[in-house]
Amino acid sequence: MSAITSEHDLFEVLDASDFGFTRRAWVDAAPARVYELVSDVSAIGRWSPNASDVTFDQGARPRVGAWFSGRNHKDGRQWTTRSQVVRAEPGAAFAFVVGGAEDGIVRWSWTFHPLGRGTVVEQSWQLLRLDHVLGTTRGDLDALRDYMTNSAETTLLALARWIAETPAG
Repeated sequence: MSAITSEHDLFEVLDASDFGFTRRAWVDAAPARVYELVSDVSAIGRWSPNASDVTFDQGARPRVGAWFSGRNHKDGRQWTTRSQVVRAEPGAAFAFVVGGAEDGIVRWSWTFHPLGRGTVVEQSWQLLRLDHVLGTTRGDLDALRDYMTNSAETTLLALARWIAETPAG
């Protein structure tokens, strides 16, 4: 890649690994409880500003190899994604790849670290490969990463608020 980059860099010279982030939030619950909530993908609509109607395939549960579908929306558009769980360690980590482990496009991961009476939750997003559907310039992909960063921050804050307001059951 060129030492000088701009928002107009051609798609062909970009590196997917340049597009990712991690955000953190403390939540008032034990890591096992937070893992339970996050790995129940059907609940993501409670916290995510972009995802809804997320469900595991029939008979699937949060374990490596399981598939699920979800509806996403952004800028007035809607689409359905298929994702595959690539990490499922109760109380420690949960991750999935949009498009599946073999040829996925984005990896979402969550890790859970005890701190005091609660948990530091880390949510990460990493572009795994370039695809024209996500954008064709550095500017497009920077804007996507920034948008997803804001989405993750909103999700983490909503998760923390939901935990604070909802008794463990």
